[in-house]
Amino acid sequence: MGATLPTRRLGQLEVSAQGLGCMGMSEFYGAGDDTESIAVIHRALELGVTLLDTADMYGKGLNEELVGRAIADRRDQVVLATKFGIVRTDDPTVRGVRGDAEYVRQACDASLRRLGVDHIDLYYQHRVDPNIPIEETVGAMAALVEAGKVRHLGLSEAGAETIRRAHAVHPITALQTEWSLWSRDLEQEIVPACRELGVGVVAYSPLGRGFLTGRYTSAQDFTEGDFRQVGQPRFAEENLAKNLAIVEALKSLAADRGVTAGQLALAWVQHRGSDVVPIPGTKRRKYLEENAAAAQLELSAEDLSAIEYVVPLNAVAGSRYPEAGMELVGR
Repeated sequence: MGATLPTRRLGQLEVSAQGLGCMGMSEFYGAGDDTESIAVIHRALELGVTLLDTADMYGKGLNEELVGRAIADRRDQVVLATKFGIVRTDDPTVRGVRGDAEYVRQACDASLRRLGVDHIDLYYQHRVDPNIPIEETVGAMAALVEAGKVRHLGLSEAGAETIRRAHAVHPITALQTEWSLWSRDLEQEIVPACRELGVGVVAYSPLGRGFLTGRYTSAQDFTEGDFRQVGQPRFAEENLAKNLAIVEALKSLAADRGVTAGQLALAWVQHRGSDVVPIPGTKRRKYLEENAAAAQLELSAEDLSAIEYVVPLNAVAGSRYPEAGMELVGR
C-alpha cells in the first residue's frame, strides 16, 4: 500500500505531516507487546508515516532496540529521530541531565548500536543541561554531523533564548515540545522564536497523554505501571473532574462532525502551521489508523474557533509535569 500522508518540512528535513511516538511501546503506559508494537511501526510506514521518534531513556534503551528491529529491513523508508541527555537512576523519580561533549559522543554511539543503524536522521538533546553552555552541547552534536553519524540536530523543551544560542552554533532543524489543546505555553515566545529561525516544531503528547481521546473517565482506567496513575497533576483526583468536563465538551463537538475527540484534538495541532508535525504515540494499530486519518482532516476557521471555545486557553487544571519535571522544561 502506497503512502497516503502529505509531507511537511522541519527546517531542511522533509517528513510526513504526522510522525509516530514510540515511547509508550516500552514504558510509562503499562505493559508493552513487542510483536504488536512492531506491527504498528510497519503499518505506520505503510500509511506514509516516515518520522519515528524514540529516545535512549525510553525503557532504558529497550525502545531504541525495538525500533531498530522494526526498521532493520526498511531503513530507507524512515526518518529516524532519537534523543540523549536524560540520565536515569534506579529511583524512577530521580533523573539527571547531561549535555557535556564527552557524554554527547558516548550517547550517540550507544544509540547507533541499539538502533542497528549507521546514522541518526534527527538527533535531539532531550533536556537542556543547566550546568553546560548550550554552545558546548551543540558544538559536540555538530561534530557528529561532520562525522556522518547524525544528519540533523534538534532540541527538546528548550527556551527561546537557548534555541537562538544553539542555532548560532549549528542550524537547529526541530524543537520537540509538548503542544496540544491543553498545553499551549509555548505559543507566546517559543514558537515565534522557532519561526524567526526556520526551526520546525515537533509536537509530542498532542492528545494530552491520551486524555483528549475521551477514552479515560477515571484514574481506575489506567493499568498498573502507567505513569498517569501517580504524580501526574492533570490526572490527580482534584483536577480530573474539571479536565473530564473539557473532554466531554470536545467529544460532543467531534460527534457533530462525525469524528472522534482525539481526531479533532490532533487535527487542531496539525492546523497550528505547516512547520508543525505532531507525533502521537500508540502501541495499537487501531489507534494508529485513527490518528493518521486526523492528518487529512480539514478544519475551517469556524471549526478551530469552536474547538477553542470548548477548550479555552489555560482551561486545564494542573501543571503538565510534577514540580521536578517542570524545572527541566523551557530552559
